[in-house]
Amino acid sequence: MIKNENLEKSDSDKEAKVLAKHIRMSVFKARRVIDQIRGRSYEETLMILELMPYRASYPILKLVYSAAANASNNMGLNEANLFISKAEVNGGAIMKKLRPRARGHSYMIKKTTCHIKIVLKEKST
Repeated sequence: MIKNENLEKSDSDKEAKVLAKHIRMSVFKARRVIDQIRGRSYEETLMILELMPYRASYPILKLVYSAAANASNNMGLNEANLFISKAEVNGGAIMKKLRPRARGHSYMIKKTTCHIKIVLKEKST
């Protein structure tokens, strides 16, 4: 589930926020990718995410595309001047199920989820 939060502020403080909740991925694996793109420009981020060999880069790439589309269509910002001002990954709900084992025992299987938040701002020139 992707939630777009756009805040109308003065021209210098406009930012486009995107929040994806319940992404079926480990927090640590998503943070490994997010740490590489934090603070970089939009175009550089796209190049990095497309060439990264991690499975976590695809949902993050979709979020960056969505945030840039919101910034250009809803706020009238130029995509060439955008950079990632804030990117964070937080833990989500953990899905639990039981796997039957020998002699009537069962083991818990935990499937972790995460919430990814990306904020794009325009560079002040």
